[in-house]
Amino acid sequence: MIDAAATAGAVWKQESARIVGGLLRMVHDVGLAEEFAQDALVAALEQWPSGGVPENPGAWLLTIAKRRAVDHLRRAGRQEALPDQAEQAAEPAGDDVLRLMFTACHPVLPAEARVALTLRVVAGLSPAEIARAFLVAEPVIVRRIAGAKRTLAESGVAYEPSAALTSVLEVIYLIFNEGYAATSGGDLIRADLCLEALRLGRLLAGLAPDQAEAHGLVALMEIQQSRSAARIGPSGEPVRLHEQNRGRWDQLLIRRGFAAMLRAREAGGPPGPYVLQAAIAVCHAQARTAEETDWARIAALYDALVTLLPTPVVRLNRAVAVGFARGPQAGLTLIDELRADRRLAGYHLLPSVRGDLLERLGRTAEARHELEQAAALAANTAERDFLLRRAAALGEPPAAGPLLGEAIAAFLASGLAPATARAYGQTLRRFGDRTPLAGLTAARVSEMVALHWADVMPRSWNRHVAAVRSFVTWAGVPELAAGLEKRHISKNHRPTAIDLPADAPLRELTLWTLLRESRAPIGTVLALDIEDLDLDDRRTRGGDVTWRSASARLLTELISGRTRGPLFLSERRPGPGRPPAAHDICPVTGRRRLSYERAEHLCKQATGHTLGRLRHA
Repeated sequence: MIDAAATAGAVWKQESARIVGGLLRMVHDVGLAEEFAQDALVAALEQWPSGGVPENPGAWLLTIAKRRAVDHLRRAGRQEALPDQAEQAAEPAGDDVLRLMFTACHPVLPAEARVALTLRVVAGLSPAEIARAFLVAEPVIVRRIAGAKRTLAESGVAYEPSAALTSVLEVIYLIFNEGYAATSGGDLIRADLCLEALRLGRLLAGLAPDQAEAHGLVALMEIQQSRSAARIGPSGEPVRLHEQNRGRWDQLLIRRGFAAMLRAREAGGPPGPYVLQAAIAVCHAQARTAEETDWARIAALYDALVTLLPTPVVRLNRAVAVGFARGPQAGLTLIDELRADRRLAGYHLLPSVRGDLLERLGRTAEARHELEQAAALAANTAERDFLLRRAAALGEPPAAGPLLGEAIAAFLASGLAPATARAYGQTLRRFGDRTPLAGLTAARVSEMVALHWADVMPRSWNRHVAAVRSFVTWAGVPELAAGLEKRHISKNHRPTAIDLPADAPLRELTLWTLLRESRAPIGTVLALDIEDLDLDDRRTRGGDVTWRSASARLLTELISGRTRGPLFLSERRPGPGRPPAAHDICPVTGRRRLSYERAEHLCKQATGHTLGRLRHA
């Protein structure tokens, strides 16, 4: 017996990009296009269990979604925007998907928003799935997606695909890199993100077969993914490339990477950044042993790459290749040129690579310090432990008075308030543990502070400076903070008032009024249940949200006899895929809790402002 719900979820995964892309051509709004597509999916979940799965479920979903879009356009009086059958047949479905990819990856959006929106509307992942993959809270992803849709709607650039693939390629590779070398958490690899990026890359290469860079990116990801099994040791520790068991490399993925490189060459044109990076990956894949690696060829390819893509990370990788091809001192010279680049501030691989080169030069004390500094900067637990083990293997430093880590621990235990000790510790532990305190200078302290926090806001900068000053004063060396100056904090202007539309629906008017009167966090208000309210005292039972007369009147009307369940409800019943938790469903109406994404869209549509702006106005 066919599971209709599972079938609907599988079809959605495969067809959502085509459906949303087709609707985008009609309504010119990513948020609306996705909403109508979700409506079609809800209809499928309601009808397929009893009526059976249609012969062509993808076409069924697209038809229902387009009907919703047409109804919307007619209600909005946009008859001229309705497509006729000839127009719909004129543009292949692949063009719709390509248009959607260009839209979701438009450079007007910040990188994090592009990644989240692409995984949502092109890959079909839920906000919860995206949040799990990037180890952030689901509301963070919801806000990113809502903000991206809002920016696209305001910019007026979201509806025509750009001629350049650069932004799309960048987003796909960002997704892959987060999976291939996780920046935080305890796992080194997040296979789901790698596989999703590969799927998107293969999809893009199929839609744009004449673009060499698209094939180059696929080749690069295929070959890098082929090493996944060999990159992690038996205890979960990372295994460096030259130490990997090459017999564990996936030969099928390597062959697929080679085939993609051939297609890139057939597409013609001068090699771009992704083709060059794929060529470097090919050099590694062709070497049967680490000793047979053609480092001279790799260094030459990096020389070409750095002229096209002179980013600090590319220059860092070039230094690694030069260190193997021309000796560790040549690589160290290039690394030392990068230490002044603020864009690498806090990037743990800079001191890690420097430590490698110093170790090869026999400068073990300096190498140990660099590896400990890299460990202090690493957010990934497995990588941090690996770096600390490598540093410990180099032996203990010569006695030179108390070490920085010991002095910091004693300072934090010297009677500070718990909150102060916690905040100071977050700052001071970024300096490493094994550096002798006596070896610090004012210039070195200023350099380390600038390395970590040069680009933070003035308030954050001053907080870090205060922590450092308190520590060095306690340690009896206040002169070490001589080069640290506080930054000026400008006073915020009081926001102007925003008038709420008098004809707004009751739910929206209640939400906006409650946000303004309570000044409570938006997530807190959206998470309220009816049981939380003390209507007589005009506050929640825990007392964390209070309101005044306008909210009191609207809340009484909004509840209208309901005694439990979410306070603010969505217009629709739960969608497919991952069902919401029981506490997010109204037991009376069956509708789910109003999401931040939907609330933000409604607020922007009616007032022209975000929920946060409305809350503070």
